Amino acid sequence: MNNFPIVGFAAFSGSGKTTLLSGVIPILRDRGLRVGIIKHAHHNFSIDIPGKDSYELRHAGADQVLIASQQRVAWIQEKSQERAPVLRDLLDHFREQNLDIVIVEGFKHEPFSKIEVHRADLKRPLLAEKDDNIIAVATDDPQNIEINIRTLDLDNHHEIADFILLSKSQQKLSLAY
Repeated sequence: MNNFPIVGFAAFSGSGKTTLLSGVIPILRDRGLRVGIIKHAHHNFSIDIPGKDSYELRHAGADQVLIASQQRVAWIQEKSQERAPVLRDLLDHFREQNLDIVIVEGFKHEPFSKIEVHRADLKRPLLAEKDDNIIAVATDDPQNIEINIRTLDLDNHHEIADFILLSKSQQKLSLAY
């Protein structure tokens, strides 16, 4: 397995993880980083569209479908296992890629460096209170964070990107297996 710097974004559903990452990723790319993403999905999902060849072949019974063009490659593998995917296993899919950082959305219960996304109006407890792997909290209400942890402005994508780059340079982004 590669030893990429890994940082996750963990939060309760509806906190805006994807929206936040959609703002942070372009900043990291502009600063020269090649970014890989792993996103946890809780439900059955499909990336192919009914009527397209990949969809028809998968539904015909193919266990794996690799779709490739000049601009993009997508790999779909049917899984019948009962357990949820483990982050360590998913990182192996990136082992031969030329990446500078892997960002993980979800997998909040796994041991790796994470930034918590916390919105006060959701009235959810802080994950950082029970997860020592959370290295900062990106929040819309920093005054109400009552634990000793770095807080980041949820709406300041540049500040969050700067924090990720600083943590990467200090080698603080890792998987704790």
